[in-house]
Amino acid sequence: MGSSLLLWALGGVAVLFGMLNLFVGIFAQAFDPWWVWGNLAVGVGLLAAAAITNLDALRERMHSGEARRVGRYGSSALLSTALVVAILGLLGFLSTRYQHRFDLSEQQVHSLTSQTENVLAALEEDVEAIALFPTLGVQPVRDLLDRYAYASPRFKVTYADPNERPDVLARTHVSEEDLGQGLLHISFGGESTQVREVTEERVTNALVKLSRTGEKTVYFLEGHGERPVQGEPAATKEGFSRAAEALVNENYRVEKLLLAATGAVPDDADVVVVAGATRPLLEAEQAALQAYLERGGALLTLIDPRAQTDLVDRVRAWGVDIGDDVIVDRRLAIFGQATSPFAQSYDTSHAITKDMRETTLFHMARSVRGREGADFTELVMTGDDSWAERDLDRFFGDGEAELDDADLAGPVSVGVAGTLSFAAASDTEGVATQVEARVAVFGDADFAANERLDAYRNRDLFVNTVNWLMGDVEAISIRPSISRASRFQLSAEQFVRIRTLSLFVLPELLAIIGIWVWWSRRSEAR
Repeated sequence: MGSSLLLWALGGVAVLFGMLNLFVGIFAQAFDPWWVWGNLAVGVGLLAAAAITNLDALRERMHSGEARRVGRYGSSALLSTALVVAILGLLGFLSTRYQHRFDLSEQQVHSLTSQTENVLAALEEDVEAIALFPTLGVQPVRDLLDRYAYASPRFKVTYADPNERPDVLARTHVSEEDLGQGLLHISFGGESTQVREVTEERVTNALVKLSRTGEKTVYFLEGHGERPVQGEPAATKEGFSRAAEALVNENYRVEKLLLAATGAVPDDADVVVVAGATRPLLEAEQAALQAYLERGGALLTLIDPRAQTDLVDRVRAWGVDIGDDVIVDRRLAIFGQATSPFAQSYDTSHAITKDMRETTLFHMARSVRGREGADFTELVMTGDDSWAERDLDRFFGDGEAELDDADLAGPVSVGVAGTLSFAAASDTEGVATQVEARVAVFGDADFAANERLDAYRNRDLFVNTVNWLMGDVEAISIRPSISRASRFQLSAEQFVRIRTLSLFVLPELLAIIGIWVWWSRRSEAR
């Protein structure tokens, strides 16, 4: 009787785990047949052996009252099990008809960014995306593109193995030489483009490029010690090559502007950036910038502490109080470097910073505030314990800084954005009109330099500011982080094996060990 009881228990465990594996595999559309059928065969064999070795005892129990009770309770258990299986089956059926995605990762690495969602929401026509990848290499691409299709019904995606669908290659005019390891062909509004490295950033930029009409240009002023944006110097840690690349990724054209040579800001200039000028502008250059603003231009000015530029006086004339100081924060700063403060808060009422939730990092920044009565919004504030140190001789000479009555107590504003109004020429009916120029001023150029642009949300702050100056408010968003979550790609067979090992093999092994321990102790007790 004892050995048959052990056989009953082991056979029941084998059958149970075999059925569970089969049930999960049916809904997942993938299971390990050797494990499933092997468990069922072993389980049925053990149960049959237990029944054969204990036929007399079973015959006696079948004619006893105990058998009737077992039958009654057993029937109830079977009905309950059948009901649970039916409910699970119904849930599985509904899951194939109604889908909802969840992203429980801390950094939301499996979700689209707000930039992509905004672009998809603005689509007025259907986008046809054809993923031309081999079957074995399409899964990472499918994971991303399915999120696009889920977010917008206008994003139509088709997966085609080039080896099996030569007709798709012919229709998209993609040659085998261009195909390489695979590519994504995107068509929209009669235009098309190809994406080889299928990342969210590149796919979204392709959509922006196809949907945006007209080319917009950002000019970077040069000739006054500004941060370089092109050439070898731009690639240094103080350079602006990555900032220029970030704007190109927004499908803006980036050009240099030497005002002393051109004499005026070009007519196609949508935004002019003065990034860290350290020398004064000529009077003719000042006049050219003023004329540009008076015709409705847009200007971004980044001015470091103690910069020897007359733009400080120009900015103050607009109604912006830019301090002759350095922001110090001994508590909310990177690695205790008091002159590299983090942003603590943003003005969420302004379009530039409305979606900013994560911090930005500055280095050697000065205070920038909007004067009362001027149409400027303070965008970024440092920590409560920060202050703007105004005794710069002691600060730079002795390296000492202490908050006193002469300093500006925190939180301290680092950047502002607003509009300037200018009287335009009267129209034919003699009615005077107003022209508005957009202006943004930051007391730091380092936050957008190569060394710090990709730190925290510095890139978003810089690009969003240019978006707003450009008038592309719909493009303002939080973009994909440069470093994404690491992933280990598994084949379908490898995944099934790992799932079987973790969900069935190990639990079944523990169950067998438990039964053996129980049976051994029961035998010793006799």
